[in-house]
Amino acid sequence: MAGQGKEQEFGFLDRLHRPAEFSAVMASRARTIGGCFELRYRRRPLTAAGQPVDRARLGLIIPKRFAKRAVLRNLLKRLAREAFRHTRLPPVDIVLRLAKAPAADAGLGNSALRREWRETLNNLLAGVRQ
Repeated sequence: MAGQGKEQEFGFLDRLHRPAEFSAVMASRARTIGGCFELRYRRRPLTAAGQPVDRARLGLIIPKRFAKRAVLRNLLKRLAREAFRHTRLPPVDIVLRLAKAPAADAGLGNSALRREWRETLNNLLAGVRQ
């Protein structure tokens, strides 16, 4: 599990925080693309004490230029966090980026489109290798 604790949590330790962390992952060549999303990942470095880390972390980039409405941006983030929480991942840092505009803003009330986005996110996360 991603959160190594309660399956329903997405806490402080499960997130990327610093711009340097995002930059390191974005510089990685390991990536997968699906639908309107791009997922980049890299193996987590050892801790300061030289110990291996035991959890994956997620960073989200959902730009306004592709999802104009805040409601849509928040929906996409919520779906991404939910998919991350429910996927067993190796200790990697992941950046999920909205690479192009989603099908339509009509997806806010369209449950079939939401399911399609969630399925795409599940497939992208399942493709993450160590």
